[in-house]
Amino acid sequence: MSIPNVELNDGHFLPAIGLGTYQIRGGQGIDQVLSAIQDGYRLLDTSTNYNSEGIVGEAIRRSGIPRANFFVTTKLPGRYHHFDDTLMSIQESLCRMGLNYFDLYLIHWPLPKRGLYLEAWKAMIIAQKMGLIRSIGVSNFEPEHLDRLITETGVTPAVNQIEIHPYWVQEKMLLENKKRNIVTEAWSPLGRGNQSLKEKVIIDLANKYKKSPAQIILRWHQLRGIVPIPKSSSLVHQRQNLDTFDFKLTTSEIKSINALNKPTGRINNQDPNEYEEFD
Repeated sequence: MSIPNVELNDGHFLPAIGLGTYQIRGGQGIDQVLSAIQDGYRLLDTSTNYNSEGIVGEAIRRSGIPRANFFVTTKLPGRYHHFDDTLMSIQESLCRMGLNYFDLYLIHWPLPKRGLYLEAWKAMIIAQKMGLIRSIGVSNFEPEHLDRLITETGVTPAVNQIEIHPYWVQEKMLLENKKRNIVTEAWSPLGRGNQSLKEKVIIDLANKYKKSPAQIILRWHQLRGIVPIPKSSSLVHQRQNLDTFDFKLTTSEIKSINALNKPTGRINNQDPNEYEEFD
């Protein structure tokens, strides 16, 4: 199955859908990631705090597919935002995964109360120059956090991975990223608890296009210019999630899904200005 690519502001190309690996761990996790690779996933998204870096690296090795064919992303935990800690964390993650470089490395959360994300960003710029990372980006960053990085270093993040799903549509943040030529990725693109899959508007569209509710939501993301990173351990769902590029929703249908947005739709109320990342 052919997956389109999205061009980043640094000239690299990102697959238009990826596999999230939050809570995918252990020997079973290796098999789940390996099956996803065999079905065609090449963008693999992990994090030091997910405790899945090792199994993702092992699945890549077992696949027999050349490393250059993958786009591997991981993320810096908050406890390593100091400059030297950032550089060491990058190298440790590479060793853990058995890789020579990351395609994309993200600051997981800005943690503005700690005020160290600029220090981490400067270390990531150095790591990129060292060849340890190809593209550098952020996750859960607000406009003021993005502008501080850009103003202080002259380097714009290639990606901002944020929470987006039908209950948290993020129209404003999507426009802010576009204005800065930053590609938006969506974590938890289906939401959590699968409640959005039961919404009448989603089910009606699924029936119309002969797709699953999840496929409708993922296509909604893609048509809004977002790269979704769904997490699935189900082989059936992994395959279905890839099969989203052969139909289009109308503008009015996209707006009908946007209308599901809720003021309290954010998962666990994780406000990037307040949230203190788990250590």
